[in-house]
Order: sequence, then structure tokens, then C-alpha cells
Amino acid sequence: QVQLTESGGGLVQPGGSLRLSCSASGFDGEWYDIGWFRQAPGKEREAVSCIRLSVNRILYGDSVKGRFTISVDSSDKDTVHLQMNNLELEDAGIYYCAADPEAWDDNCGMRPHEYQFWGQGTQVAVSS
Repeated sequence: QVQLTESGGGLVQPGGSLRLSCSASGFDGEWYDIGWFRQAPGKEREAVSCIRLSVNRILYGDSVKGRFTISVDSSDKDTVHLQMNNLELEDAGIYYCAADPEAWDDNCGMRPHEYQFWGQGTQVAVSS
């Protein structure tokens, strides 16, 4: 059974940075896509970024391009980081990582329904 655990959330001022981590287990040698999503109160869950682990193919949501970077940990291939720089008030919310076996299409998924496994989320607050 795949299990995902997010960490690294917290309170930061606008313009600040945070690094979120998603630690995965249960991949059992199979290739997975990892997605980061976020959800603010009263809003739909929004795609932030995703990565296809087998080929390191990456996508970003338009609102975070140039500010956020997704990457695989250099010493633990089952841990994915989300480096968030120049945070804005609109970036606040609960951040979730998700995983799904790699599909036959070209890219990782940027829609919540494309992911079977989810972490419990980590809170990101942006406030001055």
C-alpha cells in the first residue's frame, strides 16, 4: 500500500520561502507520478506541480511558474520536494502530495482525479 507523508509547512511572510517534502513508501519498484496540489478555504483543489519520476518530466501550474520548483531528493528517490520561493498571499492553503502509477500518456497528471493515493496535507500560511 502506497503511503505519503508531507512535511515542511508553516507560516511565512510574503516574499518568503518554504520547502515542502513528500516522503513515499510502498512503490515496490514501480514507477509513479507525484503531484502537488493545494486547497484554500472555499476553493477547489488546485494543481501546483507534478513530476514523472521515471524520466524527471515536470509540469507547473501557471500561478507558480518561476517561483516553485519540484525535485527528487538526491539521496532518497522516494522523497519529492517542493521549493516555494517568493510566496504570495494567494499561495496559502493546505498542500497535498499525491501519487499514482505512471500512465501511458506523456505527462504526469495535473488533475486531482488522476491520483489514487494522497497524503494528509501540510498547512502553508502566508501573512505579514
